[in-house]
Amino acid sequence: MTALSTISTNVRTVPDLPPQAVVHGEVFTRRWVVDLIFDLLGYTADKDLSTVRLVEPACGSGAFLAAAATRISASCRAHGRPISDALASIRAFDLLPRNVQASRRVVEKELVDEGWQPDEATQVAAAWVQQGDYLLQPPSEHGADYVVGNPPYIRLEDVPDDRMKAYRSVCSTMGGRADIYVGFYEVALRSLNPDGQLGFICADRWMRNQYGSRLRQLVNRHFSMDLALVMHDVDAFYDQVAAYPAITIISNRPQNEAVAADTNRFFGAEQARGFLAWYFDADSQSTKKESFQGARLPHWFDDDASWPTASPARLAMLEDLNERFGLLEDPQAGTRVGIGIATGADKVFLTGNADLVEPDRLLPMAMVRDTTSGGLDWHGTYLVNPWTAEGDLVDLTAYPQLASYFEEHGAALRKRYVATKQPHRWYKTIDKVDHELTRRPKLLFPDMKLTIHPVLDEGGLYPHHNLYFIVSDVWDMRVLGGLLLSKVAEAFVEAYAVKMRGGTLRFQAQYLRRIRVPFPADISEEDQTALATAFEKRDVEGATAAALRVYGLSELPE
Repeated sequence: MTALSTISTNVRTVPDLPPQAVVHGEVFTRRWVVDLIFDLLGYTADKDLSTVRLVEPACGSGAFLAAAATRISASCRAHGRPISDALASIRAFDLLPRNVQASRRVVEKELVDEGWQPDEATQVAAAWVQQGDYLLQPPSEHGADYVVGNPPYIRLEDVPDDRMKAYRSVCSTMGGRADIYVGFYEVALRSLNPDGQLGFICADRWMRNQYGSRLRQLVNRHFSMDLALVMHDVDAFYDQVAAYPAITIISNRPQNEAVAADTNRFFGAEQARGFLAWYFDADSQSTKKESFQGARLPHWFDDDASWPTASPARLAMLEDLNERFGLLEDPQAGTRVGIGIATGADKVFLTGNADLVEPDRLLPMAMVRDTTSGGLDWHGTYLVNPWTAEGDLVDLTAYPQLASYFEEHGAALRKRYVATKQPHRWYKTIDKVDHELTRRPKLLFPDMKLTIHPVLDEGGLYPHHNLYFIVSDVWDMRVLGGLLLSKVAEAFVEAYAVKMRGGTLRFQAQYLRRIRVPFPADISEEDQTALATAFEKRDVEGATAAALRVYGLSELPE
């Protein structure tokens, strides 16, 4: 890769933000950020830019157009072309007439400052900038070699109903409570010519949130995620916004090598030039500077459910482990991840009274508080169990104490949603009891914890729904427990899971299933012993050291 870096150290001003900017989701981008995006794309003056087409979906006050005009002007000079040869080289759209006029003035001034005649500059500006809704333009207006910009930040429910329906009809990725920028990504990506590139600075929440799942799927199936440069703490805009921005470079070609990078508040124009130098040095696999760090991945993450978030070095490690090891949940090995029982009425179905009903209707329950010490310390909670071993509801006439107890709480039980759907089964819990699970050894995980916290139940307790469990036909549960106690296993959950206030992680089934593990038979006897011993002693450091050997890692990146 090569690029001519043109990042400016001069901060250009834009007009004061109008009150309508918030309404229309406008956030104006600093010039050096714009130049960085163009350089990352290779949209540079050494190329004949009059022969390619650049599209900007929402031009706002013209920040991207100003930079594009400078580059096209220099390109035309370098290739001996009149500026009129570039009349069709840019198409920029905006809904607001005032933005269209402002952007045209920016282009005119830029071109006149570059030495072109005023009438030429006016003609080019009028050709480049159009009033219109980018998402609703006919396909003929969309074909592009480059699409650049900073799409609007507007929740879809804040868009007028008729326009929202129109957007949803043309943008299949805009499901749920999507932000409108999701549609801009979709339309832009679908418009790219072969080998065309998208360069956006935009909120990165679509990479992980539910509303971005369809967009992630589109990218994974049909495009190459070339770069994700996180800029959460960077002063990238002229207005302070809590947008969690990232620069994304996506190409219309099969997925190839990808770069994950992160920045901090010290990242500016000068540091951006340093990042560019590293980015285009294909021989350098990773970098860590004061203001940024980056790592090259063999390809991007291909899971539609969610893309991980972590330091670039850790993302590279996770992708390496994804390539070399299988998933924790493996039907062939009989390893399963699940969640404990939801009753829909814990105040009725859970009890500490061992004499409440018939003894065989009381099922010992594992609760979160039983796992606090790292061992299983049962506090005497039972499930008042309405299920037979065969998975049917018990006949209450055969259990008078149980029948009396349920009738005592009949009003509360019958008004539950699960009971209103099936009135004749009014005393059922939401989930059935799998009696086989009670007897099996299993690892239990509290839903919310600062660190990963596997606890072994040798068999005999049934997990509550605030606990997740792992059972396996092939693993020694102490060896697996040691592996999952390690910081390597925790790194998977940390990268994918929702992090609560105070750093608390959610150890839900969907995140535990992300963990990659070796085949048990591939672990040496020495390492199996080390893992099992570390698990029994709750020795996280020892578990991590053994896990690093098992995974073939020299260290765990920060």
